[in-house]
Amino acid sequence: MANVVEALVPGGKASAGPPLGPALGPLGVNVAQVVAKINEQTKDLNGMQVPVKIKVKSRTEFEIEVGTPPTSALILKEIGAEKGTGDKTTVGNLTMEQVLRIANIKRRGLLSKTLKNAAREVIGTAGSVGATIEGMPSKEAQAAVAIGKYDEILEAKA
Repeated sequence: MANVVEALVPGGKASAGPPLGPALGPLGVNVAQVVAKINEQTKDLNGMQVPVKIKVKSRTEFEIEVGTPPTSALILKEIGAEKGTGDKTTVGNLTMEQVLRIANIKRRGLLSKTLKNAAREVIGTAGSVGATIEGMPSKEAQAAVAIGKYDEILEAKA
């Protein structure tokens, strides 16, 4: 039976220190090898916290599953902001293309069955971190998506 270790690591910058080293060391697996593979698989998510699951089958055999960062982290990366805001101030603006890129990354983790609804979920999260969409507040952007303003882009990306 495989041992499973789950951790949140910085994309592309995991290390043998906590949380991975102390969890993997007692399992007898080569920690440096595991860390190198995690960093290779998460290099595109640099600067974001990425959930990983390591299944250790034996001392030499392991499997790594990389999850996706939270939607809010993907939004902040797209707009180039360090952190969101808890008030009504705006930290940045997303284009519909960026919303769809995030929706496609998060698609399997969202409750939405269609790309249109996934985009509306991302837009809702964008509003909560202080981002506008195409210059509109999130509620307005969700309404625009709902009435079909962006159907052409959505169908091209589906």
